[in-house]
Amino acid sequence: MNTPDKPELRKPEPKKELPLLNERIREREVRLIDEEGTQLGIVATREALATAKERGLDLFLVQPDASPPVARIMDYGRFKFEQDKRAREAKKKHHIIDVKEVKMGYQIKEHDYQVRVRNTQKFLTDGDKTKVLIMLRGREIQHAQMAMDLAERFFNDLKDYAIIDREPKIEGKSVIMILAPNPQRKT
Repeated sequence: MNTPDKPELRKPEPKKELPLLNERIREREVRLIDEEGTQLGIVATREALATAKERGLDLFLVQPDASPPVARIMDYGRFKFEQDKRAREAKKKHHIIDVKEVKMGYQIKEHDYQVRVRNTQKFLTDGDKTKVLIMLRGREIQHAQMAMDLAERFFNDLKDYAIIDREPKIEGKSVIMILAPNPQRKT
């Protein structure tokens, strides 16, 4: 509810930075570069804008903090499209490394152990790091050395696919080891 003595509090919307293009250029004169990249010298902004309009292109301020500012005659729409296209291509090729987690107890049965090894092998070939967590419940903490041995066995079964990013270490009631993909292995 909006009462007369309490106006509705709203966060002001952030101002969107508009590109310094055509009539938004407030400088008196600019160093002009044409569409081929040839410098045309220092020209009055009005003349530069007229030249750009005459060629059916835009006048874009490339370096506003230079003295005098540098302006370029270009097709700004095409420039933005090419820039966005390059950004999309770079994003497509970029691989984000995840940290997958594999949990087990130190008394794990052989089949379940092999399943964990295969899953970890798949994670590593996909380029992800893997956190191996061997949990110790209750009095099992007395057998922490058996959990450390299991961690060593786990790494030995995966040594073709992994390198140890963090050595097996007892933390609280669990043994934690982090494996990273082997950079020498080519898939």
